[in-house]
Amino acid sequence: MPREIALFDALVPSLFLMFLVSVVLQAALDRVLAWCGAYRYVWHPPLFRLSCFVCIFGLFGLLVLR
Repeated sequence: MPREIALFDALVPSLFLMFLVSVVLQAALDRVLAWCGAYRYVWHPPLFRLSCFVCIFGLFGLLVLR
């Protein structure tokens, strides 16, 4: 995978695009977990949301290294 992607004639790091995708995926996961009521069983919901985002972004970051 290229390290930089041309987006509107500007070179953008591929991790930035992965960051945007992981923000969207985390927002969708957050809505699903809130709808299911899973946050009632979590000790600290904002910390849980952050850790889910870090896991999603970390997985995408590992995909860039391959």
